Amino acid sequence: MTIKSLRIGTRGSPLALAQTHMVRALLAKAHGVAEDHIAIEIIKTTGDVIQDRPLSESGGKGLFTKELDSALIAGSIDLAVHSSKDLPTHLPSEIVIAGYLPREDVRDAWIGRDGATIDQLPAGAVVGTASLRRAAQVKRRRPDLRTELLRGNVETRLRKVESGEVDATLLALAGLKRLGLADRATALLPLEDFPPAVGQGAIGITARAADPETQAALAPILDEATALALAAERAFLSALDGSCRTPIAGHATVAGGDIAFYGEVLKADGSEVWSTRRKGRAIDAAMIGADAGNEIVLKLPHGVAGLM
Repeated sequence: MTIKSLRIGTRGSPLALAQTHMVRALLAKAHGVAEDHIAIEIIKTTGDVIQDRPLSESGGKGLFTKELDSALIAGSIDLAVHSSKDLPTHLPSEIVIAGYLPREDVRDAWIGRDGATIDQLPAGAVVGTASLRRAAQVKRRRPDLRTELLRGNVETRLRKVESGEVDATLLALAGLKRLGLADRATALLPLEDFPPAVGQGAIGITARAADPETQAALAPILDEATALALAAERAFLSALDGSCRTPIAGHATVAGGDIAFYGEVLKADGSEVWSTRRKGRAIDAAMIGADAGNEIVLKLPHGVAGLM
């Protein structure tokens, strides 16, 4: 098919732009057009502006998508590219997740000053992170470490480790790879101790629900296995009413027609964790994720609200 001149909306961070250029290159190749046939529109989001406090205190995940959603609804862009872990569980009715690129490695990378691993840091050392999940998982492993808010793009966070502002941080390996910075990782953290955020490692693409032409243009570059895994993970998050105000991890893998899911919710200080596993048919991904989330809700002594 010959595609119209598409306009892609994106945040302006180096990682967001790298991911958007990946999408543009794949679309151009799939449809046999020049990359400049597809425009890139940089849109500043509220989440990019707020750097001095946790997003959990300012409205949660939607802060990275609200302005992109508005541009889609207004028709000033045709699709938007997101790190899927930033997508809120509920989108405006006018917008759909068209799909995902094939998922990257979902693990977290540990970056320690002078190459120190998590086990080598001295008691009281400071780990910088903006993620409640990562902070809780660090405290579960090393309750003697301190965690402090660390905002900014990937390069900014790496510089703050190098300068000694913090002793270590954790970043998604997928993002480091896309920026050509994977060699900056001190260690890759095992999934059994540091399961990822829902959607981590996947690039998600949103479009208008009433725009079948753009959705059809995207179809050749989308990955079904990633979509099934994310369906389970997002259903798990939705059942927990999850946001960035709660330490939640969820990870699904798809092999053939089967899906395996692991999810956990932690207390903010890492002192307790509630977890569950599921296996089933991949076509039942959303039902499996929702069932896992409902199980966790029943286990929590005071509900999800009691963890905030």
